[in-house]
Amino acid sequence: MSNPFHNPQSVTIQNLEAAFAGESMAHIKYRYFARLCRAMGDEATAKVFEDTADQEILHAFGHADLLFPKANMTVAKALEMAIEGETYEYTEMYPSFRNAAVKEGNTAAVQEMDEQIAESREHAEMFKSVLEKASKRFAALAKVEERHANHYKATLARIAA
Repeated sequence: MSNPFHNPQSVTIQNLEAAFAGESMAHIKYRYFARLCRAMGDEATAKVFEDTADQEILHAFGHADLLFPKANMTVAKALEMAIEGETYEYTEMYPSFRNAAVKEGNTAAVQEMDEQIAESREHAEMFKSVLEKASKRFAALAKVEERHANHYKATLARIAA
């Protein structure tokens, strides 16, 4: 997925992207380990994993702040980036992973990839629908704002005359 805010050749940006991915993955992995520990009856270790996961997500958000600066983001931009990411997942990433799983005879992974392809497609469509609705709302608001501005201009012209 492309990031429109930074030079993709920048080593610092590549490092931030890797750190963002690593911290995000650590968060989920530690949540999963906490679930396993809890199922095995070790509540204390589960709590340590959950507390660490909470810290990992804060690290990931710190990296995200640098990768996707709030000043450059809009609702539409966030939706466009989400659509791009989900589309990549169902058109390229998961099909490639699925093909490798088929070649290796890993039927559980094939089933998982098929589910992810379907879900990523659904996510992309959901984000597209939200973007279309948001675009219509923004267009309607722009018309209302234009009407108000014209009314104010006419009132000012009458007062000035």
